Amino acid sequence: MTVESTPARTPRRSAGSKAGTTGTKRTTRTTKKSTEPALVQLLTPEGKRVKNAEYDQYVADITAEELRGLYRDMVLTRRFDAEATSLQRQGELGLWASLLGQEAAQIGSGRALRDDDYVFPTYREHGVAWCRGVDPTNLLGMFRGVNNGGWDPNSNNFHLYTIVIGSQTLHATGYAMGVAKDGADSAVIAYFGDGASSQGDVAEAFTFSAVYNAPVVFFCQNNQWAISEPTEKQSRVPLYQRAQGYGFPGVRVDGNDVLASLAVTKWALERARAGEGPTLIEAFTYRMGAHTTSDDPTRYRGDEERQAWEAKDPILRLRRYLESKKYADDTFFEELESESEALGRRVREAVRAMPDPDSFAVFENVYADGHALVDEERAQFAAYQASFADADGGK
Repeated sequence: MTVESTPARTPRRSAGSKAGTTGTKRTTRTTKKSTEPALVQLLTPEGKRVKNAEYDQYVADITAEELRGLYRDMVLTRRFDAEATSLQRQGELGLWASLLGQEAAQIGSGRALRDDDYVFPTYREHGVAWCRGVDPTNLLGMFRGVNNGGWDPNSNNFHLYTIVIGSQTLHATGYAMGVAKDGADSAVIAYFGDGASSQGDVAEAFTFSAVYNAPVVFFCQNNQWAISEPTEKQSRVPLYQRAQGYGFPGVRVDGNDVLASLAVTKWALERARAGEGPTLIEAFTYRMGAHTTSDDPTRYRGDEERQAWEAKDPILRLRRYLESKKYADDTFFEELESESEALGRRVREAVRAMPDPDSFAVFENVYADGHALVDEERAQFAAYQASFADADGGK
């Protein structure tokens, strides 16, 4: 059974581990196959539908139209993400955190939500924002430095992006405790990454959610790398098994499988709404690009690793399934391509129409009554900025 509800023995380290030595001898390592944790998968990388006794019921009535909708969601989200990356490279954005490769985890879980459920994202949940009806252009103001969010969280039940690593899990837990106190039957979901799983805030959120039986789903997108640190530096056991120690279920899902992500998240949300408490979902996926546009992943991982995951591309596998079942034809894909390009143009035009960020805003609101050091730094920065005008002849 995939869902862990009783403590399990700590598995031995896989062949790729760097830990696990005793004295001067290395411990015997088992093969990857023998230590591979259970993984919920409904759609293989080749686009083949596979059965799962526990989770099939949550997507049993999905229609061809809904499957095309999931495909459209992923394609348009990827197109938006690619445009944002290009805009950052052109100097239009200060930074961008790409979701490339994680579309299935985000779209699958995002489409499992009801309108009255509430979402606490990190800074990479562009696909979930899409599912919640947040206009993509509203995500970009913060990355351009012209606002602190860009949308009303209560309009879409989608909180502002959280930059502080892991803190949103505590916010989600407190909000979920309030939902339970109010007697509502909605649920809360908190997104975070494998790196954030090592933060104390996440551990505290697990503790409080379990003790108070909060209706919250913790959705960890394990994309293998916390910037340059691999997952094996975050945990001695698969991340989903951490839930056992706090007294609630954990499950690992194929995060590149949109159907499995949809089904498992539906199950977890229904548990929460029924008063059965929290769930930890580990969406096992892969960050195809850089952590952010300030990162160079070639310094810490090889091309062969990315190539292996490209074969598991979430969009490609659903397209293969749609084509094999004749649920989509060439006209559908061509029209979607045109819609995708139109979205890219709209995003590009919207960003270029935004004002330039105020370079001196960083010095404001640091101290309530001002500070001599901040004043000095502001003056130094002003002189630095003026030096460019002087070098250009005052233009």
